Amino acid sequence: MAATHSEYRGFMRSGDAETGTQRLHTDSAHRPLLFGTLAVMGLLQVASSVAILLHLTGYLQEVDLSTAPRRPIEEVQTEPVLDALRDTRKPRRCKNSKENLPSAHLPIRTRQEYPKKGEPKAITIDWDEVQGHRHRMGYQKGKLLVMESGFYYVYAKTCFRYYRHGPEDPAPPVDVSNTQLIQYVYHENIRQNSKAALLMKTGSTMRWNDTSYNMYCAQQGRGVRLAEGDALFVNVSNAWMLDPEGEGTYFGAIKLGN
Repeated sequence: MAATHSEYRGFMRSGDAETGTQRLHTDSAHRPLLFGTLAVMGLLQVASSVAILLHLTGYLQEVDLSTAPRRPIEEVQTEPVLDALRDTRKPRRCKNSKENLPSAHLPIRTRQEYPKKGEPKAITIDWDEVQGHRHRMGYQKGKLLVMESGFYYVYAKTCFRYYRHGPEDPAPPVDVSNTQLIQYVYHENIRQNSKAALLMKTGSTMRWNDTSYNMYCAQQGRGVRLAEGDALFVNVSNAWMLDPEGEGTYFGAIKLGN
């Protein structure tokens, strides 16, 4: 009986040894395959990460290889560098350049007579179109005419002055101790039967001395949408006090866009 038990234990040990040897051989056979699979998965993950990064940074674009022209590698690699080295200061012509935009700048016409103090009505200023600048804009009797619809910047500046040359001046003195100097810019809308609407207004009440040199300037500007056929003009109170120099009194507009 004891011999039988010893033989059984020996049989079991030899079986376990054979099983362990078989597992060792199996693990050794599958280990290269496992390492290879992990390596391939790691490379795929790295490639995927790099592709996503390039796509987000704009360096990777979808290209149809069947229709894309085949060029040398050197040409493809150097093109971005050549583009970056191009002189960006070189002027480029475009359809909507500033030179082609409608614009006008008109100084005051020097020889014009206005009634002196006592006339409360504001008077339209007449401008010198010969000394001024007009491009694709019209002018008629103090009015700037719009020839192209769009969004414009309109500006105006008027200077007033009064002084006497001295006691020997034959002109009688004028009371300028409480003088209103107001500038109005009007817009005639052709879509509303050329009805004039006040676009801008500025000015002040001046307390001047009739024995010294006095001067005051009013300036304003704003953007406004204008239609073809509209008109712009400037009215002022006490127009007889206007400074006749074009550097101080002028009127203009320039188109900024559609």
